[in-house]
Amino acid sequence: MFAKKTVLFVFLYASTVMFGVTFWMSGFLMTDRDGRVVQSPLPCVQNEAKSKKRVDTPPPPPRYKDEHQLAVVVPIRDRFEEFLEFVPHIHRFLNQQKIRHQIWVINQFDKHRFNRASLINVGFLLSTRRGCDYMAMHDVDLLPLNPALDYSYPKNGPFHVAAPDLHPKYHYKTFVGGILILTAEQFEKCNGLSNLFWGWGREDDEFYRRMIEAGYTVSRPKGIETGYKTFRHFHDDKKRKRDYGTYYNQAKVSRTRDRVTGLHDVDYQVIDIVNVTIKEAPCTLVNVKLACDNEKTPFCDKPEK
Repeated sequence: MFAKKTVLFVFLYASTVMFGVTFWMSGFLMTDRDGRVVQSPLPCVQNEAKSKKRVDTPPPPPRYKDEHQLAVVVPIRDRFEEFLEFVPHIHRFLNQQKIRHQIWVINQFDKHRFNRASLINVGFLLSTRRGCDYMAMHDVDLLPLNPALDYSYPKNGPFHVAAPDLHPKYHYKTFVGGILILTAEQFEKCNGLSNLFWGWGREDDEFYRRMIEAGYTVSRPKGIETGYKTFRHFHDDKKRKRDYGTYYNQAKVSRTRDRVTGLHDVDYQVIDIVNVTIKEAPCTLVNVKLACDNEKTPFCDKPEK
């Protein structure tokens, strides 16, 4: 009798355990109408997936505002102090605007008079080979201070950042120097800048005529209320005097629209290209020798006394 009760107890216990296991497994196993298992959605996996879904955060904002890449082309000679200050300043300024950019400092390494226009032509050619699709022709001694100044891609035409009503020094109506932004297509359509301007000045005035003849209207910043305090201009005239000299027929040439030279025929030699970082701001320094045709421009060198 005792044996029968024991067998019955064991049978009932085993049945209860099997029922519990079957009930528990039903949360793991799904079957079709023929009793075949078709998937095993484990509760712990489901909970983990739900947990991950709950903690998902929106993707971070893009580092740059668009796919365009700006080349900041800075022509210099013997401007080491300004160079050290300019590079980190403009790098921070453009990062705040989320402008994808490269800084190209083109240093004239020969003994001829300074030729800003030719150096800009060189900087354009080199930077476009590195993926830049628009350019800011930028003076090294002019620092933008107002964050409302826009360095975006100028799809509607050349954009003159350093407008006459904002530049600390130059205020005439057709002034386009200091900081001028153009797309690669716009600059090429103008054939770049003239290569005939040795010494200081007037290459911007000639380039203004090129832009107008190419059918462009130059636009400028609007709504800027900081006036002549919009930029910091830190050129030391006593330490670095401008080369305003005119020699031979230079006065006549500099006032004539150049229809011969430009981007297509700038004659130069790259001495070296150095990638440097100044206070976490990367830039490319290019030492360049410009060629001078003494028959066309005898004023590329100062006459001997």
